[in-house]
Amino acid sequence: MNQQNPKRQRFIEHVQGGNTFAGELSFLRRKYTQDIDGADVVISGIPFDSATTFRPGARLGPQAIRAASVQLAELIGRAFPFGINPVELLAVADYGDCLLDSGYPQHLVETVEAHARLLISSGALMVTLGGDHFVTYPLLRAHAEKYGPVALVHFDAHVDTWEDDGKRLDHGSMFLRAKREGLIDVSRSVQIGIRSFSDESHGFTVIDAPTVHQQSQQATIQQILDTVGDHPAYLTFDIDCLDPAFAPGTGTPVAGGLSSAQALGILRGLGKLNFVGMDVVEVAPAYDHAEITAIAAATIAHDFIGLLALKKLQGEAT
Repeated sequence: MNQQNPKRQRFIEHVQGGNTFAGELSFLRRKYTQDIDGADVVISGIPFDSATTFRPGARLGPQAIRAASVQLAELIGRAFPFGINPVELLAVADYGDCLLDSGYPQHLVETVEAHARLLISSGALMVTLGGDHFVTYPLLRAHAEKYGPVALVHFDAHVDTWEDDGKRLDHGSMFLRAKREGLIDVSRSVQIGIRSFSDESHGFTVIDAPTVHQQSQQATIQQILDTVGDHPAYLTFDIDCLDPAFAPGTGTPVAGGLSSAQALGILRGLGKLNFVGMDVVEVAPAYDHAEITAIAAATIAHDFIGLLALKKLQGEAT
């Protein structure tokens, strides 16, 4: 089937050769290109961390996640646990990073929104590497423009719905702003792994970290599926959802979080959802150890692409 579409084939065939420990560091060794006509999935980085309230450094996250993805590229023949090669089923390109002027952080929202609008207007699904979590706000603006208010599937230690004045650059309040602007459908949205206190849920279904630990993994998956239904869904994964034992390289680590195995197990159970985009954010490599955090983030993005590929394969089989 892929041979019939040369625009897609040029992405599918592209795997950069050489050793795992050498060569260009595109995500999963995909083709670095801004010619994305025919791509199914486009990777892009948002190297921004000026909205961070504690430890900075997430602007280097996209670079670290790409570097950590090279072993996944080496093993990508049949990806675990899917048993398929995602990049044979999907044309995946790495667009590179959004160009930001660090001297004008006040232009961040309009710059990222325009960048995202350009990529998703191609028909591709956008997978974004952050950057601090504020970058999800302009990404949601672009996605809501195309899909309407989306269901937010939000993995995090923090609710990120603290009071917001509609102007501040703050990675802890942007989802309240997104709710107020009608970018997300909170009745269909769920927060997983939370371990920060808030007086108000703002309509989100909240599955805090103790609940995830106490109930079965399947119960958490089912609660997410029941909440979101078939509504267009956007996945945002703050790496501090993981316990610092599994993700030390982040700006606001909180003890008591999910393990990598828990998070990946839950994510892998969400293949029925109608995902229209995703991001993984808050990787700050200066605080990482042996790339633990970056490897987890790269695997999360890889497994998300695996879910898309598996869904495509199942759709073709029906």
